[in-house]
Amino acid sequence: MHLLTYARDGSTRLGRRGADGIVDLTDALDVADVGALLARPDLVERVADATGEAVDRATVEVRAPITRPGKIICVGLNYHDHCREQSIEPPAYPMLFSKFANAVADPGAPVTRPVATEKLDLECELAVVVGRRASRIGREEAASVIFGYTVLNDVTMRDLQREDRQWLRAKGSDGFAPMGPAVATADEVPDPQALRLRSFVNGETWQDSSTAEMVFDVATIVAFASRTITLEPGDVIATGTPAGVGHYQAPPRYLADGDVMRCEIEGIGAIENPVVDQPGRTDDHAMAAGVASLGAGSR
Repeated sequence: MHLLTYARDGSTRLGRRGADGIVDLTDALDVADVGALLARPDLVERVADATGEAVDRATVEVRAPITRPGKIICVGLNYHDHCREQSIEPPAYPMLFSKFANAVADPGAPVTRPVATEKLDLECELAVVVGRRASRIGREEAASVIFGYTVLNDVTMRDLQREDRQWLRAKGSDGFAPMGPAVATADEVPDPQALRLRSFVNGETWQDSSTAEMVFDVATIVAFASRTITLEPGDVIATGTPAGVGHYQAPPRYLADGDVMRCEIEGIGAIENPVVDQPGRTDDHAMAAGVASLGAGSR
């Protein structure tokens, strides 16, 4: 089952992907997105059998399936091939960081290249959607916590990532987590460690790898996060990105105004987002921006 959130006639609605389009579920279940559904365990049990109006997908705007997740937990350096391209050893334990709800962007929505960066990059990631509350669980319990999976693009400003020496601004800025197009329920993904994932820029392949390259598998990540962070229904865990990002190509390549990013994972779907410059941006302005624009002595 693939569940999605979409907009039609000014309202946000919950749908299930069908053979001929979308089956609207909002009238039957009285919830408007996947996140709201997951907050109601009684409704989750009914979603597979719920029926509703058939909707032509071409007539609606697909939105991020969870429009305001409570938490977006991310994992850094979690692919062996991504570590190899940097000539570094894999970490000894999952390296967690966070994005906020402001980072969520819909499939197809423009992603702004801020004045503060000259090194905007993409990262295609498998994202776990949490289905039930969990705290301090073991690895063997992780499967019972996972409702499903979606695609997430961990957009990153590489220059700020290096400048700040931590990742909050570089990865948590507005619109830096395009997500979707749907949540594939866990039964649709029998082995999350055997999925091909790829990213493209203007149709050219940048990343082409497999979740088999993960340093820490999905079950380990979910259990590890729950040791210190209570997971709630609708939380999202982005599990890291493989080799091929622009920053580690030879020579490095970065995203610019007009570029179109595409991230796809087999069995789940694909999202595309164009890059647009922040209004008023010029190359000279951008090069002088960032910390310098805050004034001397501000660091």
